[in-house]
Amino acid sequence: MSGLNLLPVFAVGLAGSVHCVGMCGGIVGALSAATPARARTIPIVPAATALPAASALDGALRVLGYNTGRIGSYMLAGALAGGLANGAASLAHIARWQGIAYVLANAMLVALGLYLMNAWHGLARVEAAGNVLWRRVQPAMKYLVPMDTLPKAVALGGLWGWVPCGMVYSVLLTALLSGSAASGAAVMLAFGLGTLPMLLALGLAGARIRQAMQRPIVRAACGMLVLGFGVLGMIRHASGLPHGWLDALCVTVPL
Repeated sequence: MSGLNLLPVFAVGLAGSVHCVGMCGGIVGALSAATPARARTIPIVPAATALPAASALDGALRVLGYNTGRIGSYMLAGALAGGLANGAASLAHIARWQGIAYVLANAMLVALGLYLMNAWHGLARVEAAGNVLWRRVQPAMKYLVPMDTLPKAVALGGLWGWVPCGMVYSVLLTALLSGSAASGAAVMLAFGLGTLPMLLALGLAGARIRQAMQRPIVRAACGMLVLGFGVLGMIRHASGLPHGWLDALCVTVPL
């Protein structure tokens, strides 16, 4: 999978990060319950001013550390998914399988777009299935709060990358279809980097960003962008359009 093919994945992460804003906003209270009173204001994406004794630089490093761990866990999941598909290489050259896989990957983008727009919440059922894994990972979080050091921030981000999330799962399907562990990791890296600007801003600016990004018009615009990628991909498949410059706008799988 070339760098050009990863551009729409990055864009999906960038547009879909409005969902991350809402999700992280709800996590603040959950973490606060397990955090000493003096650190009750530390959200999952730490604000630079969360700890009065910490400098802005220290807070920024923890924000970066958290997101490094989070994206690292995405890459691990992508590598596992891509490697799993590569292990079934006997299916990789079956044209019918490739066509079904391509349509399914883009259908997930359509579902994600509708999810972001609050028009359809079918992906919430997929998130519910992910709770099986999350229940095993979540207990380890109690050892990482308060998140007052860089290693804790990285570790907490690494754990949080496994939170059930329909948006992550929709992109993980593309990683599954990428053909190899390395390509799967690259897909999830591109996605994670797309979510990074928003989550860095959220970590440093806090509630102001969260409030602005949860406006219906913002979510609708981002959802329509993601939905557009999926619809274009399915139209391309149905009409038999060749590979080329459209790779920059369509999520593709190896052919």
